[in-house]
Amino acid sequence: MGSGKTAVGRSLARRLGLPFADSDAEVESRTGVDIAYIFEREGEEGFRIRERDAIDALTQAAGIVLATGGGAVLLPENRERLAARGTVVFLDTTIEQQLERTRRSRHRPLLAGADRREKLVELAKVRDPLYRSIAAITIQTDGRAPVAVAGDIARALKES
Repeated sequence: MGSGKTAVGRSLARRLGLPFADSDAEVESRTGVDIAYIFEREGEEGFRIRERDAIDALTQAAGIVLATGGGAVLLPENRERLAARGTVVFLDTTIEQQLERTRRSRHRPLLAGADRREKLVELAKVRDPLYRSIAAITIQTDGRAPVAVAGDIARALKES
C-alpha cells in the first residue's frame, strides 16, 4: 500500500509499449462499485475472492503490465499464478514513505479507523516475506518518481 504500484505500472507499460491493467480497477469494473463498498458489504474475505478471480483472468492475458492490490499475495493461488504467468516485481517501500503517500487517501479500507502506522507495520510483517518469495525483481521506491522506478524495472527485465 502506497508503494506506487499503479503509477509505476502505468509508466512501465508506456515505456514497454504494453497495455496496463490494475486488479483493483478490474474488480471495480466487474462489480460496478468501489473497493471500499465491497469491504463494507462483504468484508476483506469477500473482496479477496473477487480479487482472486480478477487476477486469474488478468494473468492469463499475454503481454500486459499488471498492478495488483497490496494484499493480492495473501492467497497462495494468487502467488502461484503471478509467479508462473509473469515476472513479479516487488516495489519495496518503507513505512514512512507509505504513511506519506497514503496520508490523504480516503479509499484505503484497511487503514480506516486504525492507527495507520501500526496497521502498515502489521501488514508489512505478513506481506513483505510473501512478495519477496515470488519476486524476480525488487526495487526500492522511496523518494523516487514512478518514471525512474519504471526505468529501473525495464533495465532489470532486459538483464533477466
